[in-house]
Amino acid sequence: MSETDEEVHAKSASRSLFDLRWLIAGLFVLYGALLIVLGIFDTDAEVQKADGIRINLWTGIGMLILGALFGLWSWWRPLRPNAPASVAAQSEEHDSDA
Repeated sequence: MSETDEEVHAKSASRSLFDLRWLIAGLFVLYGALLIVLGIFDTDAEVQKADGIRINLWTGIGMLILGALFGLWSWWRPLRPNAPASVAAQSEEHDSDA
C-alpha cells in the first residue's frame, strides 16, 4: 500500500496550511467583545481609577478592530500549498523545450 507522491504532498500541504491568523482573529474578537461588555458596565470607581477614561471599552474596541483586520487579511490572502517538486520540474522542462 504505497502512496503516490501526489498523495504524500497533499497530506503534508494540508498539515502546513493551518492558518494561525484565524485563531488570532478569533481570540482578539472574543476578548474584544468581552472587554466592550465590561467597559459598558464599568462602575464610576473603576472609571475614576483610569483618570476618567473607560479603558476597558476603548481597549475592547481596539481589539475588536484588530481581530477584524486579521480575519480580513486571512480571507483576502489565504494560504496556498506550494506546487509539488515533480510537477514544478516537469513544467520547467516543458518550458525550456519550447
